[in-house]
Amino acid sequence: MKRSPAEWNALDVDGFTALLGGVYEHSPWIARAVATLRPLPTLTDLKTALRSVVDTAPADARLTLIRAHPDLAGRLAQLGQVTAESRREQAAAGLDALSPEDLRRMEEGNVAYRAKFGFPFIICARRHSRDAILNAMSQRLLNDSATEEKMAIEEIHHIAELRIHDLLCQEN
Repeated sequence: MKRSPAEWNALDVDGFTALLGGVYEHSPWIARAVATLRPLPTLTDLKTALRSVVDTAPADARLTLIRAHPDLAGRLAQLGQVTAESRREQAAAGLDALSPEDLRRMEEGNVAYRAKFGFPFIICARRHSRDAILNAMSQRLLNDSATEEKMAIEEIHHIAELRIHDLLCQEN
């Protein structure tokens, strides 16, 4: 349902948090913090405020945000135990219908990535194909931890932006 700035600005803190709390995976604290920054007159202002709260959060909070994401095509996804948003996003990239070989590659990549960096590989699945995701995972394993933390946060922002669009801009 399309929502106007007047509508999201009129919500109380709990209503605003309920509306936007899932934009950043399992991290409603971000929406709650932005609720105190209103009024936000435009969609761009809202996106900028959300991004700013994440980018200025302490390092441990950003790491917790990264770790809140599930492994792509991981065990939780296979069992249907990820958020509806994650399920749709992974399906959009074909990660719900991997061949046995691609599933093995994804699982091995997830394990190697977590072992090296201590958090899941994050990429905005809706912006990439299955093959591009598998290739990016292999390439990004070559990075250092600081680079990957920055890349993960940037990908999380891309995911959030698409989720915001789904919540506030689409007509049902």
